[in-house]
Amino acid sequence: MTWVVVPAAGRGARFGGEVPKQYLDLLGRPLIEHTLRGLLAHPSISGVVVALSPNDPHWPGWRALESKPVLTCMGGGERADSVLAGLLALPDSVAKDAWVLVHDAARPCIKSMDLSRLFAALKSDPVGALLAAPVRDTVKRSDADGRVEATIPRGSLWRALTPQAFRRDSLVRALEAAQRAGETVTDEAMAMERLGLKPLLVEGSEDNLKVTTPADLAVAESILRRMGDGRA
Repeated sequence: MTWVVVPAAGRGARFGGEVPKQYLDLLGRPLIEHTLRGLLAHPSISGVVVALSPNDPHWPGWRALESKPVLTCMGGGERADSVLAGLLALPDSVAKDAWVLVHDAARPCIKSMDLSRLFAALKSDPVGALLAAPVRDTVKRSDADGRVEATIPRGSLWRALTPQAFRRDSLVRALEAAQRAGETVTDEAMAMERLGLKPLLVEGSEDNLKVTTPADLAVAESILRRMGDGRA
């Protein structure tokens, strides 16, 4: 059985508004509730640790969802700080070499089949894996004036999604090493890459979007309705 760390200490500055995006209403529930229930409904997941901002006034105070434990800890100023805090807050029963998933709080449309595909990949991979989506659009690189400088071959390009899964102790070491170096890592795979490791890319659903703008919230609502999740 596997635990999940969910960093949820961010303010969502790009989204705007007084309420952090993870607490916005989505089909009658806080967005983060859809995220947590989607994770905890999977039979291979035992519980979650949610890393919150200090004195978070919006957290509903859940201690369990889907009949599984929901723990909390204080997150940090950067995503990596919150993930590290969550890893250190896992129950003692979670072994140092256990697989741990990390999932964005603002990705409410995670599908069970994607989680199963990720777990299947972990059975034969020594490093770890992450859900990702192949880049299907033509990609341009711009110059300083915002003009096209080059077209980037997309054949080997992927968009990193979550969850991302790594051994508990390995990910702690990788995040602590990045901290010591003063380097900001934007996801867990990047932290592992700094140590010379190559995580496995596992193709996931395009529906697994991260809510970043108000328009994304409407798309997430449409996806969840199609999935049969949530209530109008």
